[in-house]
Amino acid sequence: MTMLFDGAQAPKTEDFIKDVTEATFMAEVVEASMEVPVIVDFWAPWCGPCKTLGPALEAEVARHKGRVRMAKVDVDQNQMIAGQLRVQSVPTVFAFFKGQPVDAFQGALPASQIKQFVDKLAAMSGDDGGLGDALAAADQMIEDGEAADAIETFTAIIGEMPESPEAWGGLIRAHLAAGDTAAAASPLQQVPGPVAQA
Repeated sequence: MTMLFDGAQAPKTEDFIKDVTEATFMAEVVEASMEVPVIVDFWAPWCGPCKTLGPALEAEVARHKGRVRMAKVDVDQNQMIAGQLRVQSVPTVFAFFKGQPVDAFQGALPASQIKQFVDKLAAMSGDDGGLGDALAAADQMIEDGEAADAIETFTAIIGEMPESPEAWGGLIRAHLAAGDTAAAASPLQQVPGPVAQA
């Protein structure tokens, strides 16, 4: 069982990745987007690029643990929605937030661009799943002379959010506060490329 930083149980993937029909579009996309961004993947069973884009989007949405939701719309079964949004080819992806389309793209994208697209939407929601509170608590541990606890906390944060530059920086500071310069150098070798450039 995955726990979020505030002690709540993590939502199941099926809670934020759903197949949507014309009957459920209003509730699952427009209304749901009032809380968090919703990615709408217009696809078709016969579409080759859809078979790679869909799972890639799902993986990125799942990585954000509910800060972004995904609605999958089969255009063959839901032609009215596709027509209203002027979907002319598949795959087509829309992002809704606060009840409105805020971004879109057509065709398959490389994994790096899919990640950027979903990360940008997750940032719109402003909810970090308790990450900010956990980082602040770990920083306070360093100030209180509890470097070992801070190391443990920053390591747990990195396990949940490996691309958090704040967590990597905190882990290095915690090792330095513990007086272990060799251990402080070790995370520098492990930092993911995008974080190292942040």
